[in-house]
Amino acid sequence: MTSQGLAALVDAGEVAVIGLGASGAAAARLFARAGARVYVSDAGRGDRVQQVAAALRAEGVDAESGAHDLARIARAGTVVVSPGVPPSAPPVAAAHDRGIPVLSEIDVALRALPALTYIATTGTNGKTTVTALIGHLLRAVGRDAVEAGNIGTPLAEIAMREAPPAWASLELSSFQLHDTPSVAPRVAVLTNLSPDHLDRYDSLDAYYGDKMRLFANATAQSLRVVNGDEAEVRRRTAGIAGRALRFSLADSAAEAWYDRTGDRLMLAGAPLLPRAELHLLGDHNVANALCAALAVWAADPAHQTAEARARLAEGLRSFRAIPHRVEPVGEVGGVLWVNDSKATNIGAARVALEGMTRPVILLLGGRHKGEPYSAMLDAIRAHCKMVLAYGEAAPQVVADLEGHVPVERLGSSFEDVIARARALAAPGDVVLLAPACSSYDMFTDYLHRGETFRRLALGA
Repeated sequence: MTSQGLAALVDAGEVAVIGLGASGAAAARLFARAGARVYVSDAGRGDRVQQVAAALRAEGVDAESGAHDLARIARAGTVVVSPGVPPSAPPVAAAHDRGIPVLSEIDVALRALPALTYIATTGTNGKTTVTALIGHLLRAVGRDAVEAGNIGTPLAEIAMREAPPAWASLELSSFQLHDTPSVAPRVAVLTNLSPDHLDRYDSLDAYYGDKMRLFANATAQSLRVVNGDEAEVRRRTAGIAGRALRFSLADSAAEAWYDRTGDRLMLAGAPLLPRAELHLLGDHNVANALCAALAVWAADPAHQTAEARARLAEGLRSFRAIPHRVEPVGEVGGVLWVNDSKATNIGAARVALEGMTRPVILLLGGRHKGEPYSAMLDAIRAHCKMVLAYGEAAPQVVADLEGHVPVERLGSSFEDVIARARALAAPGDVVLLAPACSSYDMFTDYLHRGETFRRLALGA
């Protein structure tokens, strides 16, 4: 059934969808099933793009690969933009020039799911783990819940289910939030803020500004969960309407905090879980667990009973690391290999490194994203035996680190990088892939990079 919100967009005229990735294809199908005329285009000419375009054409959607019909887009009633397409791209600029509404796939799907109760998470780092944890904990307390959004499953796919779930845990990137004006979650979660995507944004303030769009529709009844340990988060969220709940690794006044003396996670003034029973590496994952538990606890009074608290604790016990996010992939000859391919910025890589308790061989490199690697020096000094710099960013990594910490420059053969790490590592060491860069110089995406690391590390 077409919701009233989606019906209004269908009635406005042809829908132009920009991008043939997962979210673009899902949005095109959602509109087509709602009876809209849909034109979807992608400038890419790769095999995957052409396969998606062909599949959509077989379903009656007018799909074009290799180009955009700018004149047609300029006549559309609504333009739906994929998160990888920047606002400066010609088809998006054409829509803006004509005053055509530009929306994300998330916004469209929310209009199609008016009964959905959702917790939405953004932040620079940790948001995927927090999103997955929230979904896991919602199911632990008995809710029919899924994870969707930037975590990998387009929300539009969920909207097309015959029986959509009642609850969702949504991961929202800054790119998605830029074009999601209708976002109004039951609980809005901000994990942290640190520099990232400076290859797309003109300024750090612009990047943070898109993150803050999560709170654009906040009211006096709104709930938000924020990182009480970060001054930038506290400053930017201080004046927002509604109730703020904090998680912290140190502050016992926060609603969720880590009692380091008792080595336990605390929630709402009472112990929730011994740290030893949380099977995730690093303090940052303690913060992620506190954040997720607090968000689910706050989302409904039914989640605050003694029985629900016990279920939350059991949910945390049963959760395991998400692939490519500080994921132990195996121990070979006494050397632990840890895959944090998703650490695509300096902040995420630094946090992963600080979570290690054994000497580290750090694999750092890929496509440079504009941040100085010198920001990692303190963490490298404290934890690393050697930094192996590789890929396009290798010269910049060496320039920033050489003379301060041990660093060795390699090329763009990942097999050589892994072989060198294996030669340097001794029993008791960790080889950590926390590249602080995007993967696109050598891999199709961070998933491809992480899977290659796993395969080579285990000798498969």
